[in-house]
Amino acid sequence: QVQLVESGGGFVQAGGSLRLSCAASGRTFSSYAMGWFRQAPGKEREFVAGITWSADSTYYADSVKGRFTISRDNAKNTVYLQMNSLKPEDTAVYSCAAQGNPFTGFPGTTTYGYTYWGQGTQVTVSS
Repeated sequence: QVQLVESGGGFVQAGGSLRLSCAASGRTFSSYAMGWFRQAPGKEREFVAGITWSADSTYYADSVKGRFTISRDNAKNTVYLQMNSLKPEDTAVYSCAAQGNPFTGFPGTTTYGYTYWGQGTQVTVSS
């Protein structure tokens, strides 16, 4: 079993920054690709960013490219999402997710590629 716990969400004004953290426990974290997704009220959950198990590749949604950065610290079993230049449209519940199979390629940008999910953390950006 894998547990993922997000933190770092909050309320920020447009143009501000937040750093989200996702702490993993229950298995060898460093062997699995990770992703961040978000869901705004009334909308489908959407991919935000992903990182391979080796951290040699990262992936971003077009809407956040150049503003958000995903990274991981395998020694701390934690993946991060640094969010800069935040916009009101970034308001959503942000969740981290872990791939189900170790040492495999990037699982993609849909929820089907991920097996384990955190509960999410709310990010609210005011205009």
